[in-house]
Amino acid sequence: MTAKQLAKKIQSQFKEITSDPVEFRDELTIDIADAKQISVVCHFAKEHLDFDYLVDLCSIDNDDETPRWTVVYHIYSYKHFKHLRLKVHVSEEDSKLPTVTNVWRTANWHEREVFDMMGIDFIGHPDLRRILMWEGYPYHPLRKDFPLAGKSSDMPDVAFTDPVPLEGGPFVTSPGNKDSADREPRVRNPE
Repeated sequence: MTAKQLAKKIQSQFKEITSDPVEFRDELTIDIADAKQISVVCHFAKEHLDFDYLVDLCSIDNDDETPRWTVVYHIYSYKHFKHLRLKVHVSEEDSKLPTVTNVWRTANWHEREVFDMMGIDFIGHPDLRRILMWEGYPYHPLRKDFPLAGKSSDMPDVAFTDPVPLEGGPFVTSPGNKDSADREPRVRNPE
């Protein structure tokens, strides 16, 4: 069965909430209009179409657009050897999605990372807590409104409290039309 046939089966099962499959660079994407139904769609994809592996779950900050976030589920079928991408859009006012940890256990850490970095809650997650930043950290660092210079925090016993500027830091390349080798941080600071 082709990826397009599998995508069409999802679309026919969930006609009212799915878009037509969009193909780009030999990859298929289906938009799910009702974000609250993502768990049901994923369960159907696993149980009826053998998408038995959640490859990745990531989020996109659309900044000033509405809805603010896009959450992307990259799934794979070992039976059919096919990939499929499911997208849902989440508004800033209602930044909650049902968890898919009941479908794929691997969603556990993926959802925790999206929660930590973007602030999107996953309803029903068995252990939704920060995974990269420390507990109590008041910000979500991968949001586009988070400044490159960082933000100070009032937690002196946990971590540094002053912002750490990234501009010109040891791992940031310089902008410009120069050759990429000339923009490397080691070239600027030959120590």
